Amino acid sequence: MIRTLLFQMIILSTLFLSGCGYNTLQSTDEQIKASWAEVLNQYKRRADLIPNLVNTVKGFATQEKEVLLNVTQARSQVGSIQASPDLINDTDAFAKFQKAQGDLTSALSKLLVVVENYPELKSDANFRDLQAQLEGTENRIAVARNRYIKAVQEYNTVVRSFPSNLTAMVFGFQTKPSFTVENEQEISVPPDVDFHAPGIPGK
Repeated sequence: MIRTLLFQMIILSTLFLSGCGYNTLQSTDEQIKASWAEVLNQYKRRADLIPNLVNTVKGFATQEKEVLLNVTQARSQVGSIQASPDLINDTDAFAKFQKAQGDLTSALSKLLVVVENYPELKSDANFRDLQAQLEGTENRIAVARNRYIKAVQEYNTVVRSFPSNLTAMVFGFQTKPSFTVENEQEISVPPDVDFHAPGIPGK
């Protein structure tokens, strides 16, 4: 009798959770984790390309110390942030991560503008290969970010909608931060900067 009653309670609980969005919350949360892992993977790929890119440019444009230093410092700032899976549960940490990646994108944009002044560098096979890899990685970053944004949008909709919002409250599911389009538009346009400013003393 007790075993039968327990079985019935399990069945009722399962039906209740399914009907109140628990399974959807779980599946959309897992999709966010997978999408976020791909975002980190592509950002890491970009970071790994930067040392070789900086060294190649340095070989042809030693006077562009400030631009090269900015790229190196931006990469270092990105590396100082612990980009763990839990970062997407912390709005402030996520904002810092996004800003750091945005600053690196901006620094790289400035570097590629500088390259236009050095025909020998532009024709260097090693540089062309690195540039192609960087452009390909930037495209993959954009795709990965878009997938993450869509996954977060779907998940957040479930968290905020009735009656699944009640289930989310009970089990501790909270909305997650996403990338902002405004930030992407800002960092995609290289600012008007004098790249021939004096180098950093001691560099």
